[in-house]
Amino acid sequence: MLARLALLFVAVPLVELALLVWIGKRVGLAPTVALVVVTGVLGAALARRAGLAAWTRFRAALAAGRPPHREIVEGLLVLVAGAVLLTPGLLTDVAGFLLLVPAVRLRVARWIGRRVTGRFVLVGGGAGPRGGRGAAPSADAVDVDYTVLDDDDPRSPR
Repeated sequence: MLARLALLFVAVPLVELALLVWIGKRVGLAPTVALVVVTGVLGAALARRAGLAAWTRFRAALAAGRPPHREIVEGLLVLVAGAVLLTPGLLTDVAGFLLLVPAVRLRVARWIGRRVTGRFVLVGGGAGPRGGRGAAPSADAVDVDYTVLDDDDPRSPR
């Protein structure tokens, strides 16, 4: 795990810097800076658009009464795409733009799904036998009726 973090926080920026220097030597400073700025601005706009679409799908899943797990993963991938697109560098921009392509994002989401399946437990998701109030109660669950009391209402029981 430490080696992966070192790769992420040390090697990637060094490779990005070397690539930017190499491109700068080939085409010049101004076009290289313009390329970084344009990819950042374009990436932010595309990430915003993809993020709003993911939010719409998330809300539609909730309205349909199904767990929005796929929409959550896709939304997180769009967030990651936006973050790496805002960091200066061309390799991270390529990764960010790829994550904004729905087919690529779907494959990455499926890969993540296979990696985390069985590591998390869904509790209380979906419409259950209690009229859409969650999963069926387990043996150690306590079903409670409650009343909200208003401290300012003199008719409220104390």
